[in-house]
Order: sequence, then C-alpha cells, then structure tokens
Amino acid sequence: MTVRVLVVGDVLLDRDIEGDVRRVAPDAPVPVVQVGEVTERAGGAGLAATLLAREGVEVSLITAMADDEPAKRLEALLTERVSVTAILTAPGTRCKTRIRSAGQSLLRLDVETPAAPADTDERCDVEALEAALEAADAVLVSDYGGGMVGHPAVRGVLRRWASQIAMVWDPHPRGLEPVPGVTLATPNRSEAQWFCPDGASEPDRLAAELRDRWQSWAVAVTDGGKGVFTSAGGGPTLFTPTPFEHRGDACGAGDRFAGTVAANLGAGATARDAVETAVQDTADWLAAGGVNAAVPLPGRIETSETDAATVIRRVRSSGGTVVATGGCFDILHAGHIASLEAARKLGDALVVLVNSDDSIRRLKGADRPVNQLADRCRVLRSLRCVDAVAVFGGDDPCEALDQLRPDIWAKGGDYTAEMLPEAPIVNSWGGRVVLVPYLPGRSTTAILSEGSSR
Repeated sequence: MTVRVLVVGDVLLDRDIEGDVRRVAPDAPVPVVQVGEVTERAGGAGLAATLLAREGVEVSLITAMADDEPAKRLEALLTERVSVTAILTAPGTRCKTRIRSAGQSLLRLDVETPAAPADTDERCDVEALEAALEAADAVLVSDYGGGMVGHPAVRGVLRRWASQIAMVWDPHPRGLEPVPGVTLATPNRSEAQWFCPDGASEPDRLAAELRDRWQSWAVAVTDGGKGVFTSAGGGPTLFTPTPFEHRGDACGAGDRFAGTVAANLGAGATARDAVETAVQDTADWLAAGGVNAAVPLPGRIETSETDAATVIRRVRSSGGTVVATGGCFDILHAGHIASLEAARKLGDALVVLVNSDDSIRRLKGADRPVNQLADRCRVLRSLRCVDAVAVFGGDDPCEALDQLRPDIWAKGGDYTAEMLPEAPIVNSWGGRVVLVPYLPGRSTTAILSEGSSR
C-alpha cells in the first residue's frame, strides 16, 4: 500500500561546509577552517518532504518559491525526490549555511528574507492546494515562519480540511499556532514553552495544555534525546522514550519524526502507534547518519557505520583513542558486559561491531539469532560503555574494521591471536589487538543449551 502525504510549508536552501581545523587565526582567537566538501540540500518543509520520500510513501509539496538563483538550485534538489507545486511567490530564498569540522558545527550563517506578504491581493493558487488535499491520505504542515502557512487563503483552506484528513502540524515560534482540529501537533519542548510562556515547564503538562489550547486531537512534545510526551483524547500523557542516546548531529530529526507520524496516520495508525513508530524510525535514521547519510533509510537499522565514523572523527579530532570490539551479542550476558566494560577503559570511545542476522545464521545455524538485529543494537546502545554500534554482514568484521580503522581492536580473553583473522588487518594500519577479561562459563550457546535441557 502506498501512502500519499502532502507537505505544506516554507522551503529553505541548506548548505554544509565541511573542513579541517588545524590552527587558530593569528589575528583573532578563532579556528581557521580549511574548506573541504560543500553540500547543499533542501531545508525546512523541503527537508521534511525529501525525508518522507521513501518506499511506500508518495510525497508532494505545496510551497512558495522565489525567482532567484538559490531558488533554482533548491528546485533542482527538490524535484529529484518529490512533486513540487508553488502556489505563492516568495520575496526571496532563505539560506542557512553551517560551517563544520569533524562532525561538529562551528558557525551558522543565515540569509533571511521578508516573510511572504499576507495580503489577499497576492495571487494564491487555492485550487491547486485543494486538489492536492483531495488526493492525499495525510498532510504535514511544516511551518518554518516564512509566511506560507500564515497566508490567509492557505490558512483558510487548512482550517476547513483539519477535521477531514489526518493532519500533522509542525509549528515554529516565528509562525502561527495550528488551526483548530488538527490530528496531531509536534512542537519540541522549547517551541511548546514559547507557545505557553505562562504555562507549565514540564513537557507532559505542556502537551496537555497545548492540546486544549489548540483544540487538537493530540499534541506530541519532543524532548530531544529523552523521548516524546503525547497528550491525546483527554487521557493521561504517554511518554515514549528514545531507544538510545544519540550524541551526533540531530539536524532534521524533528522533520523526520513529524513526517513519519503523518505517513503512519495516513496509513490508518492511531496517534499513539504513529508516535511510537516515528520515535524508533527517527532513532534508526540518526544512527545511520541522519541528514549526512547518502540515502534516507526506510526506518530499519541496516547499518550504522556513519554514526560510528562520526564518533571516531570526534574522538580523533581531540587526540583521543578509539577502541572497537565485535560479536553477535545475541543474548547479552555477564561475560559480554565484562568484556565491553574492559574494552571501553582502553580508550576514549568504544565502537561495537555487530553481526547481521544473516551472518549469525551462517555461523550459528538456522535457529539463530534469538534476538533480531534491531533489538540487539538497541540493547547495546543502551549501555553506558558503548559509544556507537556498527553492523557488518560478513563472516568476520575485517571489511568494517578496514573502513573504520580503530586504534585498538579488543576481544575477549577466550580468544588467541591465531583465532583472530582480523589481527593482520588491524596491524596493517598500526592498530593494536588487545585481549580483555572474559568471565569463564558464560556463553549464549551454553545459556540456550541449559534452557533447552530443563
């Protein structure tokens, strides 16, 4: 089943300048960034739309476009992924440029333009908006404060449709409040406090207050790496925790979350189920590199090498030591914990390489793994001693190790050098192989055998 989602909102041009910092400027105490790669992507409602364009989701975008050079580049980026219709003319294209090094943002430069005029004399193609709503299963209103959603004609149409279609409203402090009757609004905690300056500060209470104030069926307040607080239908607020703490770049996470909620509502899910699915999907997407990943993932953990690579760059930029270890981790036991904690003490970050489900089946048999990949990764990421998880599909982790190149490869003391096929490749770049303590008598195979004999 293909779900048709309409995105309505302001588009921006986002630019990332990635470079190396190796010295401080002689004329001021500021880092000197030697420019390397420059990338551009659609931002604002454009990012929300492109992140939604994945398997099973058909996306169209209604927006305002300017007649300038950045708009031409933006249109080319958008039309590769989604169908775009401009129903208003924007006075200019807003651009946001981030200057980054080793995965860390150092500075952001914004080129702002006046908000799109909200007078009724400006031509607005209301018919195109109505037709797009007629064809959609759900709509995501992505308000980035550019005036698109605040235009009286656009707002009037959205108000009429709010009770007729699954409508998710992602608000912005520079924009307006959602129209009454939307299915679900998705402010983050700071946005919720902006709209409730005299209200509660706790996210669960903010969700309930905004639901009543906005006359929405539900409000989901996102609270960064902690999780999401959803107040729906007058019942108690539901907290959905994130499956792991993400330590990298979270740019676009709000757009990914709101879009996934809209797609799931359009497919017939309840608000609660849509939020729970979107929390996991967003976490998986961040683990796979977020906006820096080559292709947005369809919401499944397939690999997370990009996240591991980000951790490695961050640690090495500060002169730290990266440790890696690996295994199936099918049933996490005390032996695993002892080895992981020991490995983490060898350096400043620990990356865990995990066998894929197919890899385990080849190594252990058709009845393994007991726990699927997503669950195994989630458990590992929850451990304080683990900084990142990466998945490999081969019978050994040599290829993944060659890509990541940690300083130390740690394995449990029940191995010998001859039993480690990855030792030569680790040594090839000057890495070291270190054996760490392993509690005797603990193994997944032994646990399963004992359980079956009872």
